Order: sequence, then C-alpha cells, then structure tokens
Amino acid sequence: MNMESNEKPIINRIKVVLMEQRRTNKWLAGTLGKDCKTVSKWRTNTAQPELETLVKIAEYLNVDA
Repeated sequence: MNMESNEKPIINRIKVVLMEQRRTNKWLAGTLGKDCKTVSKWRTNTAQPELETLVKIAEYLNVDA
C-alpha cells in the first residue's frame, strides 16, 4: 500500500462488523434483498450504499449508523 505519512488507511466498517459477527456477504445480501456483487462492492469501497440502506444495515447488524 502506497501511503504518504499524513494519509490514514481506509477502514470499511461494513467489512469489519460482518467479520466480527461471522456474517457473510451472502447473508447481508439476502437480508437486504440485494445482489451479492453489490454487497461485495460496499465491502471493498468500490461503491457505497444509499443512506436508507446503510441505516438498514446498521439495524440488521445491531450497530450505530
């Protein structure tokens, strides 16, 4: 990873919480009615969920949005 000294690594909270709770992309996708590829993009910061979806994710994972 090529970072300058003032850059911080990007931490994907969805990825971290899913790992902590031993949940999968497939579980989250099924729970939200989304495609697994969409959830994968969220986990890799290729795309971001809409605010409404982010609130639902937080509710399903029992974390603060």
